[in-house]
Amino acid sequence: MAKVFQAEEVAKHTSTDDCWVILYGAVYDVTGFLPQHPGGSKAILRLAGRDATEDYDPIHPAGTLEDHLPRSARLGTVVVVVVDPAPKDDQVEPGWKDGPPPLESVLNLDEMEAVAKRQISGKCWAYYFSAADDLWSKHQNGAVYRSILLRPRVLVDCSQASTATSLLGHPVGTPLYVAPAAMARLAHPDGEAGIAKGISRFGAMQLVSNNASMRPEQIVAGAGAGAVFGWQLYVQTDRRRSEAMIARINRLRGHFKCIVLTLDAPVPGKREHDERRNLGGGVGQQLFSGTAADLTWHSTLPWLAGQTDLPIVLKGVQTHEDAYLAAQWARQHPGTVRAIILSNHGGRALDTAPPAVHTLLEIRKYCPDVLDTIEVWVDGGIRRGTDVVKALCLGASAVGLGRAALWGLGAAGWRGVERTFEILQAEIQTCMSLLGAKTVADLGPRLINARAVERDIFDGHPGLDRGGVAKL
Repeated sequence: MAKVFQAEEVAKHTSTDDCWVILYGAVYDVTGFLPQHPGGSKAILRLAGRDATEDYDPIHPAGTLEDHLPRSARLGTVVVVVVDPAPKDDQVEPGWKDGPPPLESVLNLDEMEAVAKRQISGKCWAYYFSAADDLWSKHQNGAVYRSILLRPRVLVDCSQASTATSLLGHPVGTPLYVAPAAMARLAHPDGEAGIAKGISRFGAMQLVSNNASMRPEQIVAGAGAGAVFGWQLYVQTDRRRSEAMIARINRLRGHFKCIVLTLDAPVPGKREHDERRNLGGGVGQQLFSGTAADLTWHSTLPWLAGQTDLPIVLKGVQTHEDAYLAAQWARQHPGTVRAIILSNHGGRALDTAPPAVHTLLEIRKYCPDVLDTIEVWVDGGIRRGTDVVKALCLGASAVGLGRAALWGLGAAGWRGVERTFEILQAEIQTCMSLLGAKTVADLGPRLINARAVERDIFDGHPGLDRGGVAKL
């Protein structure tokens, strides 16, 4: 029979040599796990002797306890938690007396973010909102689209505009995709599965974060027929952990159609909003524990290609030289690298790194053949359907939403995600019709004027060796 503890007894075990926590009404001795915790021992010690369920549950997939703790770590149950629970997080802004506004009254993504801000916890807001240093890259990601002008054509039959396209050979209903963003259940219990449900009627692709708060099996369980997913991979220092996860995704290939290798954050950026709100390094710092920083073209890509036959997407390309290298690799190793994502990690890694539009323009200037060799996707700063169309006109095959999907989730669960995509889809179709484009294939550089941005992109030696090596 399981032993029953008084909460006062649990509260005595709060040191590195003797650490207990309460989770879901059970008492666990986590002393031996402290040095192994991916987020560091401080994250657990802050909750030692307390009921940590509210803090633990939103950011850990089901089964995490069973995966990491021996059965002997479960000491018993607790009678009543009368000891102070872990400190409750405050909201950034107060909620509404009569509830949030109806979703149909939310007309754009800025308004959706404002609704979410009054629904979610301060910890959640700080993690989602935060970016590196002075947030220049984060702000520039969106601002750069304001500097690109559209060139609408007239006397074109635009009675219907279709956003249907294909990514990696899979038909999708829209060039929009959900970029990998961690810890969705911080925003709402629907979590990543709620995002999948919210985008289902639009036929959009979802790239699931390596640090998702739900198991991949849970996320895809309720997905409709034809739903397309990708799995983000942060390579771990212990490669065996990464190999085990890749094998798991391989078994789910009916849903997961690519592995997205993340390259733009080998170490965490300095995210002050997150660190200030979550003393001890912040959520972002904790998630990076165990992430490998020794990835190379010559070692990592052959290793990954040996673990899966799913298409590989390289996320975080920020220069035309690396885009060229990726295209060269794709030519030399057919069926491996099929796409790249131009991304600065939402401005969360290296501040003043270029927005995706700058890198896309670099590619067009120095190595345009990349666009004919592999698919080029972008993410970062998307707030309007016109932003999406401008990226497509420059040659992007797909355009990702990261924070925007999370704000929708925080505002109203899966229905908020659905409304977010509904808004953007309508804006994209309106923009295409007013431009005189019936299909995504009709979009091209002739429909935009990017001169104001072109003068700010890299202007130097191409740095390309046509033998297949990009010079650093």
